[in-house]
Amino acid sequence: MKKIVVLAAILFSVVACDKAPEAKEFKTAYIDTVKLMEEYTEIKELEEKFKTKGQVKGRELQIEAKKLEAAKENLQRNAMAKGQEWAQREYASLQQRAQQLAYAEQSIAQELQMEGGTQRDSVVKDVREFIKNYGKQKGYDYVFGTGDAATVLYAKDSYDITKEVIKLLNDRYASKDKSEVKKDEKKEEVKK
Repeated sequence: MKKIVVLAAILFSVVACDKAPEAKEFKTAYIDTVKLMEEYTEIKELEEKFKTKGQVKGRELQIEAKKLEAAKENLQRNAMAKGQEWAQREYASLQQRAQQLAYAEQSIAQELQMEGGTQRDSVVKDVREFIKNYGKQKGYDYVFGTGDAATVLYAKDSYDITKEVIKLLNDRYASKDKSEVKKDEKKEEVKK
Protein backbone atom coordinates (compact mmCIF):
# COMPACT_ATOMS: atom_id res chain seq x y z
CA MET A 1 0.00 0.00 0.00
CA LYS A 2 2.84 2.37 0.89
CA LYS A 3 4.49 1.53 -2.40
CA ILE A 4 1.32 2.46 -4.29
CA VAL A 5 1.04 5.81 -2.48
CA VAL A 6 4.74 6.62 -3.10
CA LEU A 7 4.42 5.52 -6.73
CA ALA A 8 1.29 7.68 -7.13
CA ALA A 9 3.08 10.68 -5.58
CA ILE A 10 6.04 10.25 -7.93
CA LEU A 11 3.75 9.82 -10.93
CA PHE A 12 1.74 12.89 -9.88
CA SER A 13 4.89 15.02 -9.53
CA VAL A 14 6.20 13.90 -12.94
CA VAL A 15 2.88 14.74 -14.60
CA ALA A 16 2.70 18.07 -12.73
CA CYS A 17 6.20 19.00 -13.91
CA ASP A 18 5.25 18.23 -17.49
CA LYS A 19 2.24 20.54 -17.26
CA ALA A 20 4.07 23.42 -15.57
CA PRO A 21 3.60 26.71 -17.41
CA GLU A 22 6.30 27.15 -19.99
CA ALA A 23 8.42 30.24 -19.72
CA LYS A 24 7.82 32.57 -22.64
CA GLU A 25 10.95 33.64 -24.44
CA PHE A 26 11.06 37.37 -24.98
CA LYS A 27 12.57 39.11 -27.97
CA THR A 28 14.64 41.99 -26.68
CA ALA A 29 17.06 44.58 -27.99
CA TYR A 30 18.71 47.74 -26.79
CA ILE A 31 19.75 51.11 -28.16
CA ASP A 32 22.70 53.19 -26.99
CA THR A 33 20.80 56.47 -26.59
CA VAL A 34 23.95 58.60 -26.28
CA LYS A 35 25.29 57.22 -29.55
CA LEU A 36 21.87 57.64 -31.14
CA MET A 37 21.75 61.34 -30.25
CA GLU A 38 25.36 61.86 -31.38
CA GLU A 39 24.85 60.24 -34.78
CA TYR A 40 21.29 61.19 -35.68
CA THR A 41 21.53 63.78 -38.46
CA GLU A 42 18.49 65.80 -37.41
CA ILE A 43 19.91 66.32 -33.90
CA LYS A 44 23.32 67.25 -35.35
CA GLU A 45 21.73 69.82 -37.66
CA LEU A 46 19.61 71.21 -34.85
CA GLU A 47 22.66 71.63 -32.61
CA GLU A 48 24.62 73.27 -35.43
CA LYS A 49 21.72 75.64 -36.11
CA PHE A 50 21.65 76.83 -32.49
CA LYS A 51 25.42 77.01 -32.30
CA THR A 52 25.38 79.31 -35.34
CA LYS A 53 22.51 81.35 -33.91
CA GLY A 54 24.41 81.74 -30.65
CA GLN A 55 27.55 82.84 -32.48
CA VAL A 56 25.63 85.48 -34.46
CA LYS A 57 23.98 86.87 -31.36
CA GLY A 58 27.28 86.62 -29.49
CA ARG A 59 29.00 88.76 -32.12
CA GLU A 60 26.36 91.45 -31.65
CA LEU A 61 27.04 91.43 -27.92
CA GLN A 62 30.80 91.52 -28.50
CA ILE A 63 30.40 94.67 -30.60
CA GLU A 64 28.46 96.32 -27.79
CA ALA A 65 31.01 95.14 -25.22
CA LYS A 66 33.85 96.68 -27.28
CA LYS A 67 31.92 99.95 -27.51
CA LEU A 68 31.46 99.89 -23.75
CA GLU A 69 35.16 99.18 -23.18
CA ALA A 70 36.09 102.10 -25.49
CA ALA A 71 33.73 104.36 -23.56
CA LYS A 72 35.40 103.31 -20.27
CA GLU A 73 38.83 104.10 -21.69
CA ASN A 74 37.54 107.48 -22.90
CA LEU A 75 36.17 108.17 -19.43
CA GLN A 76 39.54 107.45 -17.86
CA ARG A 77 41.37 109.71 -20.34
CA ASN A 78 38.95 112.64 -20.00
CA ALA A 79 38.05 112.44 -16.32
CA MET A 80 40.71 114.90 -15.21
CA ALA A 81 40.03 117.41 -17.98
CA LYS A 82 36.22 117.43 -17.69
CA GLY A 83 35.94 117.24 -13.94
CA GLN A 84 34.69 114.90 -11.26
CA GLU A 85 30.98 115.66 -11.77
CA TRP A 86 31.20 114.74 -15.47
CA ALA A 87 33.17 111.59 -14.63
CA GLN A 88 30.55 110.45 -12.08
CA ARG A 89 27.70 110.97 -14.58
CA GLU A 90 29.59 109.11 -17.28
CA TYR A 91 30.56 106.31 -14.89
CA ALA A 92 26.90 105.88 -13.83
CA SER A 93 25.89 105.78 -17.50
CA LEU A 94 28.56 103.17 -18.25
CA GLN A 95 27.43 101.03 -15.32
CA GLN A 96 23.86 101.15 -16.63
CA ARG A 97 25.02 100.14 -20.14
CA ALA A 98 27.09 97.29 -18.68
CA GLN A 99 24.07 96.06 -16.73
CA GLN A 100 21.87 96.24 -19.85
CA LEU A 101 24.49 94.31 -21.78
CA ALA A 102 24.57 91.61 -19.09
CA TYR A 103 20.76 91.38 -19.15
CA ALA A 104 20.79 91.14 -22.96
CA GLU A 105 23.37 88.35 -22.82
CA GLN A 106 21.34 86.45 -20.24
CA SER A 107 18.13 86.97 -22.23
CA ILE A 108 19.69 85.67 -25.43
CA ALA A 109 21.07 82.62 -23.66
CA GLN A 110 17.66 81.83 -22.16
CA GLU A 111 15.92 82.38 -25.49
CA LEU A 112 18.30 80.03 -27.31
CA GLN A 113 18.05 77.45 -24.55
CA MET A 114 14.25 77.50 -24.52
CA GLU A 115 13.89 77.42 -28.28
CA GLY A 116 16.54 74.72 -28.66
CA GLY A 117 15.06 72.69 -25.82
CA THR A 118 11.60 72.83 -27.34
CA GLN A 119 12.83 71.71 -30.73
CA ARG A 120 15.07 69.02 -29.25
CA ASP A 121 12.16 67.71 -27.14
CA SER A 122 10.07 67.50 -30.31
CA VAL A 123 12.79 65.46 -32.05
CA VAL A 124 13.20 63.18 -29.00
CA LYS A 125 9.43 62.60 -28.93
CA ASP A 126 9.53 61.74 -32.64
CA VAL A 127 12.45 59.34 -32.09
CA ARG A 128 10.64 57.60 -29.24
CA GLU A 129 7.57 57.15 -31.42
CA PHE A 130 9.78 55.79 -34.22
CA ILE A 131 11.44 53.30 -31.84
CA LYS A 132 8.05 52.22 -30.52
CA ASN A 133 6.78 51.54 -34.04
CA TYR A 134 10.07 49.91 -35.02
CA GLY A 135 9.88 47.61 -32.00
CA LYS A 136 6.32 46.59 -32.86
CA GLN A 137 7.22 46.02 -36.51
CA LYS A 138 10.22 43.83 -35.61
CA GLY A 139 8.27 41.90 -32.97
CA TYR A 140 10.30 42.98 -29.96
CA ASP A 141 8.81 42.52 -26.52
CA TYR A 142 11.25 45.05 -25.04
CA VAL A 143 13.63 47.64 -26.43
CA PHE A 144 15.88 49.00 -23.71
CA GLY A 145 17.93 52.17 -23.68
CA THR A 146 21.52 52.48 -22.54
CA GLY A 147 23.62 55.59 -22.11
CA ASP A 148 23.25 58.46 -19.63
CA ALA A 149 20.06 57.11 -18.09
CA ALA A 150 20.99 53.45 -18.49
CA THR A 151 18.27 50.92 -17.93
CA VAL A 152 20.43 48.01 -19.05
CA LEU A 153 23.37 46.84 -17.00
CA TYR A 154 24.38 44.09 -19.38
CA ALA A 155 23.33 42.93 -22.81
CA LYS A 156 24.85 40.80 -25.51
CA ASP A 157 26.13 42.86 -28.40
CA SER A 158 23.86 40.87 -30.70
CA TYR A 159 20.88 42.63 -29.10
CA ASP A 160 22.25 46.10 -29.98
CA ILE A 161 20.05 47.66 -32.67
CA THR A 162 21.50 51.18 -32.32
CA LYS A 163 23.22 51.31 -35.73
CA GLU A 164 20.16 49.98 -37.52
CA VAL A 165 17.86 52.52 -35.84
CA ILE A 166 20.28 55.40 -36.51
CA LYS A 167 20.48 54.43 -40.19
CA LEU A 168 16.71 54.22 -40.51
CA LEU A 169 16.19 57.54 -38.70
CA ASN A 170 18.82 59.28 -40.83
CA ASP A 171 17.33 57.81 -44.02
CA ARG A 172 13.86 58.92 -42.97
CA TYR A 173 15.12 62.41 -42.09
CA ALA A 174 17.01 62.71 -45.39
CA SER A 175 13.92 61.73 -47.33
CA LYS A 176 11.70 64.23 -45.53
CA ASP A 177 10.42 66.89 -47.83
CA LYS A 178 13.07 69.62 -47.59
CA SER A 179 10.32 72.16 -48.23
CA GLU A 180 9.19 71.49 -44.65
CA VAL A 181 12.62 72.58 -43.44
CA LYS A 182 12.47 75.69 -45.63
CA LYS A 183 8.97 76.49 -44.32
CA ASP A 184 10.29 76.31 -40.75
CA GLU A 185 13.18 78.62 -41.64
CA LYS A 186 10.77 81.11 -43.22
CA LYS A 187 8.59 81.04 -40.11
CA GLU A 188 11.64 81.86 -37.98
CA GLU A 189 12.58 84.75 -40.28
CA VAL A 190 9.04 86.15 -40.02
CA LYS A 191 9.26 85.99 -36.19
CA LYS A 192 12.36 88.19 -36.29
